[in-house]
Amino acid sequence: MRSEKIAAKIWLMVEVAAERGKQLSSRVSEEGAGWSCQQIGTFAQLRPDRDGFSWLNPRTLWRSRNEILAGLFGDPSGEVRARWVEAQEARGADPEARVRPGLGPSFDFLLLGDTGEGDASQYAVVPGLLRLSEGTSFAVVASDVIYPAGSGNEYGDKFFRPYKDYRAPIYAIPGNHDWYDGLGGFMRVFCDAPALRPKPDSGWLRGLLWRKPEPVDERRLAEARELRGLPSQRATGPAAQPGPYWAVESESLLVVGVDTGIAGLIDARQAEWLRRVSRDPRPKVLVTGKPIYTRNDYKPSPLEGGGTIDDIVRDPAHRYVAAIGGDVHNYQRYPVRVGDRVIQYIVSGGGGAFMHATHTIRRVDVAGVREDDFRCYPLRGDSLSFYSQLYARRLRMKWVCLTPAEAACIMSEQIKNDPVRPVHGPVRITRRMRWAARLLGAWPWPLRLPVDRVFHRYLSEVSDWDTPPFFKQFLRLSVTPETLTVRCFAATGCLAQELEPPLEDEVSISLS
Repeated sequence: MRSEKIAAKIWLMVEVAAERGKQLSSRVSEEGAGWSCQQIGTFAQLRPDRDGFSWLNPRTLWRSRNEILAGLFGDPSGEVRARWVEAQEARGADPEARVRPGLGPSFDFLLLGDTGEGDASQYAVVPGLLRLSEGTSFAVVASDVIYPAGSGNEYGDKFFRPYKDYRAPIYAIPGNHDWYDGLGGFMRVFCDAPALRPKPDSGWLRGLLWRKPEPVDERRLAEARELRGLPSQRATGPAAQPGPYWAVESESLLVVGVDTGIAGLIDARQAEWLRRVSRDPRPKVLVTGKPIYTRNDYKPSPLEGGGTIDDIVRDPAHRYVAAIGGDVHNYQRYPVRVGDRVIQYIVSGGGGAFMHATHTIRRVDVAGVREDDFRCYPLRGDSLSFYSQLYARRLRMKWVCLTPAEAACIMSEQIKNDPVRPVHGPVRITRRMRWAARLLGAWPWPLRLPVDRVFHRYLSEVSDWDTPPFFKQFLRLSVTPETLTVRCFAATGCLAQELEPPLEDEVSISLS
């Protein structure tokens, strides 16, 4: 009876926070987006004193070379993944990769993606996440736990420290950056696995240039683990994570996590496992390192031997109700009709790494999804305004600067819809504004400033990422036997949004 009262209290708290969050979001006001930040949040006191890495450092780029080598000579992730799984099974891991944390028919969990840069934007997510974490049974990190190259020696400040006060276990699926270390750091931290024995690469040139796993400093890792040393924070026994892919069991829902490696290919062994676990009669949510729909495009991960991961998701016998992917550093949701049902395809990669632009997403029409049914965070206008102000400040290009209201009106003109957020007062769109928007990628244009992945890899260090708004986000998912509710909460770095995280999107999905 007491546990039921506690659960009812937590449910009421979440509902109240969600209702309040709707009125405080970027969809309602510029203040909700963090544009008029009155006071910086407490995240600044949580950060370590040490400086993070720099993408402009040649050493960082060299440590990240496996991405390029995988594209040139093939991605060996499948072969290495099979060796990790075989080694784990030899150590007694469940060959069906099931995680059994003892969940009841109703529970909540958190999900955040692309977290581990160890900088201000990662720590800015923490206060709001902790505020809304009460009553959650576990959390999931969906892709890229550690930047730049997945080293097991960098988990202290980029994983254990930021989430030291989260009282439940954390599971994860690796992203491409975690694979730059051969998955050594990831498997050591999440699966307590010893390093694999070295094995010659089947491709001699790739093997010559390929970055090898970095030896883990066990003393340093043990000290970092103490930051999350409470019994409630450690998943052990049947609740332990068995490997890089897994399925968390509950009475009402399976949460199925798949490992997409560097290039997105699902190896034959994992594909067969995925088919087996998908035949379970319970409803399911897929968590993947690569989103299936993103930027108004369809990118299903291929299965070794033929087909795609989305073929499995769309099969009505498998009862998938949502597919959530990291890798892209923002939030997007595509409600795709498949036969007589709707599957929610979600991008949730705004958990810490810098923001990927949303204003470059054209009017949505993929898979029959209408623009009015599509959701993203940050709003396209906020994304355009952010990058315009960034370049105006750092490159002394004042003429490209666009206010949030101006950018919202420009994007409304481009997308051909009404501004999502009410614009107060008339806004006159000038030729100068349109040229600025073209240069920033709001229109297809051959000459434009970097605002997306090129910016991430080579130019992010020219900007000051330590000041709000950050446009970060995380998900809280609530499960009952009848319904899965997915809520996207924002983290701007402002104190007001730390105390009351804005609710940027919410969708309820029937599990009947």
